[in-house]
Amino acid sequence: DLRWMNRAHSAEQALRCVETARSAGFTNLSIDLIYGLPELDDEAWSENLDVALSLGVPHLSAYALTVEPRTALAGMIRLGKTEQPSDERQAAQFLMLSERLTGAGYEHYEVSNLAKPGMRSRHNTSYWQGVPYVGFGPSAHSYDGVSRRWNESDNTGYLRAMADGRPNPESETLGPRDRLNEYLMVSLRRMEGIDLERIRSEWGGGQAERIEREMAACVGKGLAERNSKGFRLTPSGWLFADGIASSLFADR
Repeated sequence: DLRWMNRAHSAEQALRCVETARSAGFTNLSIDLIYGLPELDDEAWSENLDVALSLGVPHLSAYALTVEPRTALAGMIRLGKTEQPSDERQAAQFLMLSERLTGAGYEHYEVSNLAKPGMRSRHNTSYWQGVPYVGFGPSAHSYDGVSRRWNESDNTGYLRAMADGRPNPESETLGPRDRLNEYLMVSLRRMEGIDLERIRSEWGGGQAERIEREMAACVGKGLAERNSKGFRLTPSGWLFADGIASSLFADR
C-alpha cells in the first residue's frame, strides 16, 4: 500500500518506528491508516487492522483516500492507469474499522479517530469543542470564541512584517449563525453528538426544535440515535455526516 501511494517509508520502517519509540520510553503513541485505496480489497484491509491491533497503540487515526485535483493520483485515474476509489468499498472498510476496533476496546470518539479510554487527542478535541487557542508563526491560526485570525503563510513576508512591527493577521468574525453551523458540523463527527440544551441556550428554542425534528428523521432511518443530551450519529450515519450537517445548517 505504501509503495502504491509512493510514500518514502516502508511498512518495515513504520513498524520499527513504533518499536523504537516505545524503547525510548514513549507510551502515548498514535498511528495513521488509510483505507479505500482502489487496489485495497477488504481482506487486505482486515490484515492491516490485524497489524494495527497487534501494536496495541493507545490512539489511531484512519482516513479514506481522497483524490485531490492536480495530483499524480488524479492524473493516473484520468489516464485509466488506476481506478477511481469506490464509495461502496470505502464505506464497507470504514464500518469494518469501527466494528473491529470498538470490539477491541477502543472508543470511536470522532469519525477519523479512535482511542483507548482516557487516551483521546486533547489537542484536536479542543478544536472540536470550540476551546479558544492561540497560534504563533507563519500560517498559524488563533480563535477567541468569536473571531478567528491567521498569520501570513510566506516565511519571508511574515518575518519582514514582524521586524517592522506590523504582523497584521487576516481575520474573520463569526456571527451566531456561523458558530451554530460550525458547532453542528464538528459535533456530528464526535461520539457525544449534539447537545440540544446547549443549542437552546446559545441559539434559541426555535433552532433546537428545528434540529430535533430533522434528527428524529435520521433516527428513523438508522443514521442517528438519541442520547442523554440530544442526538449522535451511528457509524452508518457517519458515512453521511457532511450531508446531514449541511441539511441542519441555519440559513439566517
